[in-house]
Amino acid sequence: MREFSLPALYEVPTDGNLTDLIRRNAAQHPEVAVMSRKVAGVWTDVSATQFLTEVRAAAKGLIASGVQPGDRVALMSRTRFEWVLLDFAIWSAGAVTVPVYETSSAEQVQWILGDSGAVAVLVESDAHAAAVASVRDSLPELAHVWQIDAGAMEALGEAGAEVSEETMDLRMVSAKADDPATIVYTSGTTGRPKGCVLTHRSFFAECGNVVERLKPLFRTGECSVLLFLPAAHVFGRLVEVASVMAPIKLGCVPDIKNLTEELASFRPTLILGVPRVFEKVYNAARAKAQADGKGKIFDRAADTAIAYSRALSTPQGPTLGLKLKHKLFDKLVFGKLRAVLGGRGEYAISGGAPLGERLGHFYRGIGFTVLEGYGLTESCAATAFNPWDRPKIGTVGQPLPGSVVRIADDGEVLLHGEHLFTGYWNNEAASAEALADGWFHTGDIGTLDEDGYLAITGRKKEIIVTAGGKNVAPAVIEDRIRAHALVAECMVVGDGRPFVAALVTLDEEFLSRWAEENGKPAGSTALSLREDAELLAEVQRAVDDGNAAVSKAESVRKFRILPTQFTEEAGHITPSLKLKRNVVAKDFADEVESIYRA
Repeated sequence: MREFSLPALYEVPTDGNLTDLIRRNAAQHPEVAVMSRKVAGVWTDVSATQFLTEVRAAAKGLIASGVQPGDRVALMSRTRFEWVLLDFAIWSAGAVTVPVYETSSAEQVQWILGDSGAVAVLVESDAHAAAVASVRDSLPELAHVWQIDAGAMEALGEAGAEVSEETMDLRMVSAKADDPATIVYTSGTTGRPKGCVLTHRSFFAECGNVVERLKPLFRTGECSVLLFLPAAHVFGRLVEVASVMAPIKLGCVPDIKNLTEELASFRPTLILGVPRVFEKVYNAARAKAQADGKGKIFDRAADTAIAYSRALSTPQGPTLGLKLKHKLFDKLVFGKLRAVLGGRGEYAISGGAPLGERLGHFYRGIGFTVLEGYGLTESCAATAFNPWDRPKIGTVGQPLPGSVVRIADDGEVLLHGEHLFTGYWNNEAASAEALADGWFHTGDIGTLDEDGYLAITGRKKEIIVTAGGKNVAPAVIEDRIRAHALVAECMVVGDGRPFVAALVTLDEEFLSRWAEENGKPAGSTALSLREDAELLAEVQRAVDDGNAAVSKAESVRKFRILPTQFTEEAGHITPSLKLKRNVVAKDFADEVESIYRA
């Protein structure tokens, strides 16, 4: 058994709640822009004073509508300014926010609203309102439904006009540090979502220590962050609360289809994303270079960036020759890549899945360090992350200051700290199991090095045992295969089978580019090309790269290209892009069988 901890850098207030932050900001930084929202397509700053005023107006509307301290109020919307405002308004009314993914089905909406006992829900669109309406008869506690796109903010403002300032002040201080702030439902990879109860203390401990440890990334009046992750996900909430705590300017993007343009217009100093975002940026840049006849230059530049980053981790550092090459490619390639990411940032924080060592070195080598972290809903997002001044690429960093990471005898990662959830809502049995012996049992397998840097190698429940008795953690090889531009998703199979194999889906954007560059018929699809020899050879190269990271017994011997994507609508992935392996295995059972029959 091995464990590591760091002393806390932030002291959680004993009797405060998260609304203290917006009152403090208005008092100490009244004119500082803490938010920015799109008005007629233009980013428009919102000062700390203005934000507090708008939060109070919405909170008064909730109070006037009968929302009581401790009541649950659901919020179903894409990531937008109103999401953050309403989250703080719910807290200001003394209530508890229950996020609902905007992609949730009516059945999922019914479960979350019913299980949490929500008395009200704020939805964004007609489609969201229709989903709630279709199940409302089974939700007797649901008294109010407001729609953001149909004037919810104005309606709340009018409803709360008669609520006194004194009443509002009292309600804002009604919740204490150990009271629930939110109930965030897990993605449900192995069953029905469970509601994780996160207190105000959880967020204070989490965000306070993140901001202090990464202080240069959270400079008030200088730094800014663009939130394009789902606000309903706990990682999105970390971005929201940490930005307000610092405070730094926060902008929200509801649709990542135009992310490049949004980054160029907002120009954040800090980006928080998932590995797929950083993979896409790299793959798109490489594809463009190849299309412009500059593919070899890009590849040499990428190799130089990676070598330069690796050298930074050695005692002697980069050689003079490497420094000169790096300086040349900085003018030719790296500066343009940084411009794609907004042009002002030097750091990003990545979570949700492993980034991959090669990509980590590439980004640091171009002057844009991606700090990997690790966490779960139950740990209020990051429970470990790489420090800005001592990142160790290939790990998810050191424990959150003030917390402890322990590796059990069977390799499971155990956590202890103020940031952890207090249990699952309405589920004492699951809570007792997860928090046995005062430690949260993550279900993840990992290791700690001599400096306390954590590496995650897989999940206990996802360990594959082949017919030969070999234990295989699929995450390592899947992440390497998925790094290829053509690969959208990869799922390793082989439990009880003679060898390890994989199901692969193709990235539609890069497939069309590849098909055009390789003389395939216009409109070619994964279905029409899945047996194409050249395509199979290209995917085999991705598999070979993945196999290089594991032993022969763990390597993928065969793969099958699927004609469709893994989608949230089909139940194959969660809103946070995690694979539902049991669903994929069931839906593509024939494809798996075909691998082992061949």
